Amino acid sequence: MAEDAKRSPQAKAAPKTSSPFGSVALVLQGGGALGSYQAGVYEALSQAGIQPDWVAGISIGAINSALISGNAPEKRVEKLRAFWETISAPPAGPFGLPYNPDVKFPDDNLHRLINQTRALGVATLGAPGFFRPRFPSPLVWPFHKPDTLSHYDVSPLKETLERLIDFDRINAGGGRLSVGAVNVRNGNFTYFDTTTHRIDARHIIASGSLPPGFPATEIDGEFYWDGGLVSNTPLQWVLDTKPRQDTLAFQVDLWSASGHLPRDLTEAEVRQKDIQFSSRTREATSQFLRAQQMRRAFRRVHDQIPEELRATPEMQFLSQEADESVYNIVHLIYHAKRYEGIAKDYEFSRRTMDEHWSAGFDAARRALSHPEVLQRPDNPEGFRVFDFSKGH
Repeated sequence: MAEDAKRSPQAKAAPKTSSPFGSVALVLQGGGALGSYQAGVYEALSQAGIQPDWVAGISIGAINSALISGNAPEKRVEKLRAFWETISAPPAGPFGLPYNPDVKFPDDNLHRLINQTRALGVATLGAPGFFRPRFPSPLVWPFHKPDTLSHYDVSPLKETLERLIDFDRINAGGGRLSVGAVNVRNGNFTYFDTTTHRIDARHIIASGSLPPGFPATEIDGEFYWDGGLVSNTPLQWVLDTKPRQDTLAFQVDLWSASGHLPRDLTEAEVRQKDIQFSSRTREATSQFLRAQQMRRAFRRVHDQIPEELRATPEMQFLSQEADESVYNIVHLIYHAKRYEGIAKDYEFSRRTMDEHWSAGFDAARRALSHPEVLQRPDNPEGFRVFDFSKGH
C-alpha cells in the first residue's frame, strides 16, 4: 500500500477539518474483495481531517461503514486494517503460500495465474474470519432452512464484527449509519438506518448476504439478501433523504461503468459484471441534477407567485420540494487491472488487499489535492460532480 498508509495504520486521526457543508457523507458500494479500496479512501480522508457524519453502505460497503461508525476516529483505520488483514490471511493457515511484498511479478500473465490460484483457495476453503464452506453442502443435502441454504457459513463474520465494532457507539446517535438489504419474501429494498433501527451485526451481515454463496439473514421474522441485488450503491438514499441539507458526499465505487472492449469470453464476463454492479451511479447523479435544477428554479419564482395561489394545496405541495441546499459529489472509482480477472471480488489475498488499499488511498489524496471539492458550489444548480479517476 502507499508509504504513508504503511506508516500510519494506527495513527490518530487529524483534527477535524471545518466544512461549509451541513453534512459530510461517505457512500460505499458493494464489491467483496475490492472493498479494501474503500478502507484506503477512508484513511486518506482521516489524515486530511475529514470525518463523515453519515456513512452508508451496501454489502462489503456496509461492513466498512460499520467498522468506521462503530469506532472512535483515532481507532478506525486500525480496526479497518485488522478486519482486512484477518480475512486476507491464507485460508490454509501456515500451509498456505506466504505473502512477500518484495516479490514482483515479471508480467501480467503470471500475476493473473497467482490471483486465480488464490481465488481458487478462497472458493474451496473460505476466508478466515469471514466465511467457510458449509457441511453438508446444499448440493448433496438440500434440506436446509433459509438461514443455512448456501454454499458458505458466515458465522465467522459475526464473530469478527462483534470483536471489532462497538455497536453501542453506532446506536448512540453521534453519527448516522445506513445499510441496504433486500427482503427475500417481497423483493422490497430496505435500509436499516440508525434513525429508525437499532443496528447490530445481523443488519450488517444481511446487507452482504449474496446468494447462493451466503444464506439469507433473519431479522425480526423476515429474511434478507444482499442489497446489491437491487441497487449496489446507497447514493440515492443519501441524496433523497429529507430534510435536505448542504452535503459533501464521497461516493466510493468498486465497479467501473466505463472500461475496455473485451478481447475474449473471460473479459466479456468481467465487463458484464462491472456494468451490472456499477449500479448506474452516473445515471443517478444525472437524475438528481435535473431534480435539483427544478427545485432551485421553483424556489426562485416562489416569492413572485401571488399569495392566494401560494395558499392552494397544489402550490403548497410544490413548495415542499423547493430547496436551496447545495451538493458536491466526489466520485472515487476503482479501475481494476486486467490481470485481476473474473474472480476479483473474491480474491482475498493479502497482496491484492494491499494493492486495493493503496489505490484507494492514492485516489482520495489526488481528489483532495483539488481544493474546489471542499468548497460550496456557486453554479446555478448548486450541484457539482467530481471524478479525477480518469486516466489513472
